[in-house]
Amino acid sequence: MKTYKNFTKRWIAGLGAVCLLSVLFSSCLKSHNDYYAPPVAYVSFIQASPGEPPLDFYLNANKVNSAPLVYGNVIDYFRAYTGTRTVNFYNQGSMSKILSDTIHLNPDVAYSLFLANTTAHPEIVLLTDSISKPASGNVSIRFVNVSPDAPAVDFALKDSTAMVSNKAFKGYSSFLPIQGNRSYTFEVRQQGTGTVLATLANVTLTSGLVYTIWLHGLVGSAGTSDKLSADIITNAYYY
Repeated sequence: MKTYKNFTKRWIAGLGAVCLLSVLFSSCLKSHNDYYAPPVAYVSFIQASPGEPPLDFYLNANKVNSAPLVYGNVIDYFRAYTGTRTVNFYNQGSMSKILSDTIHLNPDVAYSLFLANTTAHPEIVLLTDSISKPASGNVSIRFVNVSPDAPAVDFALKDSTAMVSNKAFKGYSSFLPIQGNRSYTFEVRQQGTGTVLATLANVTLTSGLVYTIWLHGLVGSAGTSDKLSADIITNAYYY
């Protein structure tokens, strides 16, 4: 299992001591001088486009990353103004624009934003993250396929039937419950077959946490850095 450096503080995960959504997503008024706190959304970012040079990521004119972003990097949830926002990615060295697109963000909603596809055809994938507290003793887990050349896939526990079926590129599941405080080996299989395309082995899932497992990379790659792989992201946790 790969470990990727995160570039922002895990502030959303750190709110697990309280009911995450009721506190995190509550709007409020500043008491001092009655200034209104504008509504915000919460956005995480995953660089899932293999082969891209080191990138800078902007929402409108606001730079998000503090260090250049490379393939596999994850930025944890950050606050973002709502409404229609322009997403811009620039080559960190030359500041040439790699991609510009628009997204719409709603107040008090969490999102995962992926930079996906190949360098020849970069695109963004925006998912709404319905993060809720897992039942006692459980975790919540979601599967996302952002491999541009993989066939449709099933997602399963080893030696078990599929938890998620027939997810092509940009396909994803809802957050599903599974027992926590246990170690699992997950398989990504070619849809409808027993052919294993990627394995995520011996992953310990801690009760109260919310996770995303994502398939990324290229089936046709002969290299190691961009080969087809499955990895895990912690979205949030609750005490």
